[in-house]
Amino acid sequence: MRARDAGGVDHHAHRQTSMGIGRNLVAGFASSIWTALIGFAVIPFYVKYLGHEGYGLIGFLVTAQAVLQVLDLGLATNVNREVAREAQSGDLSGAPALLHTAATIYWAMAGVIALAMLALSHFIAARWLSSETLAFDDLAYAVMLIGLVIAARWPGQLYQGALMGAQRIVVSSALNIALATLGSGGAVLVLAFVSPSVSALLLWQAGVGLAYTLAARAASWRIIGRERVLHDGSQLRRIWRFSAGVTAITIAGMVLGQLDKVVLSKMLSLAEYGQYMIAFALAGTLYLFSGPVFNAVYPRFSSLVRSGETERLEQAYRLGTRLLGAILFPLAMLLAVFPEELVQAWTGDPGLARSARLLLPFLAIGTALHGVMHVPFALQLAYGTTRLQVAISAVLLLVATPSTVFLVLHYGALGGALAWLWLHSLYMVLGAWMTHRHLLKGLGAKWIAFDVGVPFAVSALVGVLAHTLSAGTGFSVSVRLACGAAGALVASALAIAASPALRTAALQRFRGVAYRLP
Repeated sequence: MRARDAGGVDHHAHRQTSMGIGRNLVAGFASSIWTALIGFAVIPFYVKYLGHEGYGLIGFLVTAQAVLQVLDLGLATNVNREVAREAQSGDLSGAPALLHTAATIYWAMAGVIALAMLALSHFIAARWLSSETLAFDDLAYAVMLIGLVIAARWPGQLYQGALMGAQRIVVSSALNIALATLGSGGAVLVLAFVSPSVSALLLWQAGVGLAYTLAARAASWRIIGRERVLHDGSQLRRIWRFSAGVTAITIAGMVLGQLDKVVLSKMLSLAEYGQYMIAFALAGTLYLFSGPVFNAVYPRFSSLVRSGETERLEQAYRLGTRLLGAILFPLAMLLAVFPEELVQAWTGDPGLARSARLLLPFLAIGTALHGVMHVPFALQLAYGTTRLQVAISAVLLLVATPSTVFLVLHYGALGGALAWLWLHSLYMVLGAWMTHRHLLKGLGAKWIAFDVGVPFAVSALVGVLAHTLSAGTGFSVSVRLACGAAGALVASALAIAASPALRTAALQRFRGVAYRLP
C-alpha cells in the first residue's frame, strides 16, 4: 500500500510526478543546449559563405515566421492544454478528433503561406528589402523560398503541441535535436560543398523542415492513437473562445516582439540588419532555456488547476520562476558585461563585435526579463484565462509601440535594442501586478522581490565585480571570457543557494545522479 500523510498526499505519486517533470526538464534543456551549440557553431559559417547581407535574409526569415505566427489561431496552445487535461484524467478519447480537425486547418494554412509569399516575393524584394550586392531576381527568389521554409515547418508546431500536452517532451526534444542537427549542420555542408548561396541553404531548410513535420506527425498520432478519426467541427466550437484569446495574445505579442525588427528591416541595409539580427540571435539563446521550462510547467500547471491543488500549484509556480531566474539572469549578465569579447571569439569578425558591443547588453537583459515572464503566462493559460494577457498586451501596445517606433526611427539599431529593454521591463512590472491580482492572489510582491529580484540582483552584483576585476588589466579575450563564465556560475550558484526550495530540489537531483554512478 502506498504511504500517505495526514493530509492524504500520496508521496509515491508525488515522487513519480517530480521524476516525470525532472525528466522532461532534462530532456528540454538537452535539446536547448544542443540547439544553442549548433546555432553558435553555424553562424560564423553562414557569415563566411553568405556575408552580412545573406545573414540578413536569414534574419528576415526569422522575422517573417514570427509575424506569420498570428495565423496559428491559438490552436497549438489549445491542443497542448486539452491533451494535458485529458492525460491528467487518463482518458485521451477526445484528443484524436481535436488534433485531426486542427491539423486540417494547419496544412491548409501552410499552403496559403507558401502561395502568399510566392505572390508577394517581387513586391517585398523591390519595396521592402535593401540589398547592395544581391541581384533583384535572386532576392525575390530567396523571399519565395522563405515562404516555402515557413510552410514546411508550419504544421510541425501543432504536432509538437500534442506531444508536449501528453508530456512526451523527451520525444519532442529528440525531434528538435534532429531538426537542429540536420537543418543547421547540413546547411553548412551544402554551403561548403554544393553551393554557397542563400537559395541552396533555404531549399535544404525547407526539405528538413518537411521531414521534421512528418516525423512529429507520426509520433503524435502514435502516442494519442488514431482509430477511425473524423473531422469534428464541434471540437473547434468547444475551444474557440480560448483560441480567440490566444490569437489576440499572439497578435499583440507579434507586434510588440517584432516591431523593432520590421521597422529596422525597412530602414537598414540588409548588411546592417544582418548585424542587428546576429546580436539578437545571441541574446535570443536565452529563450532556449525559458522554452523548456515553459513546456515542462505548462502541462503540470494545467493538471494542478484541474485537480484544484492550489498549494502545490503555487509551489510549482515559484520553483519554476526561481529556476529560470537562476539560469537566465547569470547568462544575461555574461552577455551584457562581455559583449564584444563574446562576438569576437564567436565570429572572428572585429567589425561585427564592435557593432554588437552597444546592442547586446540591452537585448540580453530585456530577453532575460521576457523569459522569466513565461512562467506567469503558463499560469494564465493553465487557468484557461486569456483576458489577462490580452489586457496586459493592450496596455503595452498603447505605451510601448509609439516609444519603440520613436527610438528606432531616431537611433536606428541602438534604438531597437533600447526599445526591447524598455518593453520587457514594463512587461515585468505590469504583468506581475495584473496576474497576481487575479491568480494566486497576494503573491505578486513576494514573486517580484524574491523569485525574480534576488537572482537578478545577485547576477548584477557579480557582473559588476567580474567587469571590475577584468577591466584595464591587459587580459586576453579568452581570460576575460573565462572570468565572465566563472562569474555566471557563481551567480547561478548563489541564486540557487538563496532559495531553500530550489536548493533542496537541486540537492535531490544531484544525490539521485550520484547514487546512479558506478
